[in-house]
Amino acid sequence: MPALDVPPPACMRDPELEMLADSAARFFAREAPPERVARWRDAGQVERDFWRQAGAAGLLGAAIPTEYGGGGGDFRHDVVLVEAVAKAGVDGFALSLHNVIILPYILAHGTEEQKRRWLPALCSGERVSAIAMSEPGAGSDLQSIRTTALKDGNGYRINGAKTFISNGQIADLIVVVAKTDPSLGGKGVSLLVVETDQVEGFRRGQALDKIGQDAQDTSELFFDDVWVPSENLLGPAEGQGFRQLMAELPRERLIIAVGSVQTMEKAIAVTTDYVRERKAFGQPVLDFQNTQFKLAEAKAKATVAKVFVNDCIERQMAGTLDLTTAAIAKLWVCETEWEILDDCLQLHGGYGYVNDYPIARMWRNGRVQRLYGGTSEIMKVLIARSL
Repeated sequence: MPALDVPPPACMRDPELEMLADSAARFFAREAPPERVARWRDAGQVERDFWRQAGAAGLLGAAIPTEYGGGGGDFRHDVVLVEAVAKAGVDGFALSLHNVIILPYILAHGTEEQKRRWLPALCSGERVSAIAMSEPGAGSDLQSIRTTALKDGNGYRINGAKTFISNGQIADLIVVVAKTDPSLGGKGVSLLVVETDQVEGFRRGQALDKIGQDAQDTSELFFDDVWVPSENLLGPAEGQGFRQLMAELPRERLIIAVGSVQTMEKAIAVTTDYVRERKAFGQPVLDFQNTQFKLAEAKAKATVAKVFVNDCIERQMAGTLDLTTAAIAKLWVCETEWEILDDCLQLHGGYGYVNDYPIARMWRNGRVQRLYGGTSEIMKVLIARSL
């Protein structure tokens, strides 16, 4: 029985989506058993072969039209897959980044030639993607980036450094946020695609040593006079990067909230199982009123989060999810996830601090939810602007 008694939104009640969820669950059970995921944690990254396996199973590019090698679905299909990754505990597999953030940039803003050139290999898993936004001196304030992509002949020469780049060690197609005209501030930002096997001057730093997300390779990237042809400017004109980024943010922040809801539900389930079996002072820990109250609070908070996220999914499908509502979802759900994870770890006692227990990994992995996709503080700024 699921930890939360919340039915899916009306738009998700589709037999096709149920079949996709079942197929994804069976794929992860077969191809990502705990021992394989543990190897990814030790290695600090998911192996490239798994991306190809996921592509062959139809899990990559599920919402991309079939003429570009995708599954022909929509945002709902990606919701199902992101939930499946969370339920299966497939640490490090950045399907949400690949499917819900980067591929839609190319689909929505790329030229027809660019879509036909890049999307099929991304949908098959032959190419793994990343997006390079943050820099050592610029995180949420993207207008302050210093990376440049200046015109050089029939192309652009990219110079700069990026950091906190998910998939940084294995990505071979990277969407780089750079200034094509530094004098214009935000209006001079463009997105350029770097195919790492076709350029010189591109370097990867060592994977960053993080608190959690052990299997997710997160890296610094360096661009030293990296030249790319004009055809690698995403879209038909310079200076569209900031607008392109802003257009996609509501969906990106919503999918982060979707993953957070699944983590909350899983944390409540594993904690309930633990306190039902664990005994203290001669009785199950679940029998103590404090335990019951803490789990009751967790279920209440998670239920509210899931109902709100379900409403946001319906808004996204209707084309009415706005930047403020997405920011509210990202802020409230991720902050609530952290509260629930911390309470659930506490109910495990000392065992909650041991990595052999799922709650410990969920706790460590969950902390970053309040940071990426825009920090909680940035979400508050965005919400305040709507007052």
